[in-house]
Amino acid sequence: MQENLQQTHPKKHFLAVFGLGSTALVWGGTFAAVAYALHGGLSVNALLSLRFVLGALALGAVLLVLRIKPTKAELLDGLWLGLVVATLFWFQTDGLRFTSTSKSAFITGLYVIFTPMISMLVGDRLRPSHGFGAGLALTGLLLLVYQPSLAFGGWNRGDSETLVNAVLVGVHIVMTGHFSRRDRGWVLAWSQVAVVGIVFTIAAACSPAPYGFQGLQISLRLPGLWLALTYLALLATTVAFYIQSSMQAFVSATETAVLFSMEPVFAGLIAVSGWIPGIKEHLSPRQWTGAAFIVSATLLAELGPRLWKAHAIEEEDAIG
Repeated sequence: MQENLQQTHPKKHFLAVFGLGSTALVWGGTFAAVAYALHGGLSVNALLSLRFVLGALALGAVLLVLRIKPTKAELLDGLWLGLVVATLFWFQTDGLRFTSTSKSAFITGLYVIFTPMISMLVGDRLRPSHGFGAGLALTGLLLLVYQPSLAFGGWNRGDSETLVNAVLVGVHIVMTGHFSRRDRGWVLAWSQVAVVGIVFTIAAACSPAPYGFQGLQISLRLPGLWLALTYLALLATTVAFYIQSSMQAFVSATETAVLFSMEPVFAGLIAVSGWIPGIKEHLSPRQWTGAAFIVSATLLAELGPRLWKAHAIEEEDAIG
């Protein structure tokens, strides 16, 4: 079924590509926003609780306005997705305490290779251009992450936690691809976000310092922190999760992963720009080359099938 998505729904496929690419841009900004919030004194559990509770409230308001009533099957799908999301976000967010913003983003982007592997395990077909694109993106990510001058290539605890997160992101992409074809986008987005909000609210309430809500009032008085939370909760959670939950029905899991591989590039650009107070990082020429590889991988995954089809038509016309 997945291999026919682009041909059977060309307009929806184009909108899905645009929407998921925009989502990658938004999520690229979350690494800096999360790092800013953590540096401001919020614990991992408190930050994730605030982000997803606010996101769930916004999505719940949309369901009420649109008078959408979730079914038990949709809620069950959202529960499974929410548990995966809660786990992957904890690993990603905690990892940011030990590694740099840009490095965390680039390691997270390794889901571009895990996603097609997981997708094939559940019986999905892999397009050659998507496979080549995933491999090219992986090469780019390795160039971005590896630091030959440091022990173990600069690998640390935060990197290991982020790698676990990358595997789980691949699982989430494949699950979302299947669930989005039988569930409504708003319901699937709200149910999983609500589950994550509940999980981290309980975790923060039950955790001792510095992992709970301790110092929350002081942290929320810091300039810019509410702006970061608004970005994370509304744009990166409410809007982005709805787009993924609804648009991924029209692209394959591997294509989604390649589109999302632009996320670390955007995150790296933000990190080196110095736009976020307290976050100013540097990318070497080798790392910029890796970023170019990722961009090329995205173009290959998107334009490859079209160019191949156009070439095949030209050959048929020439023969005819």
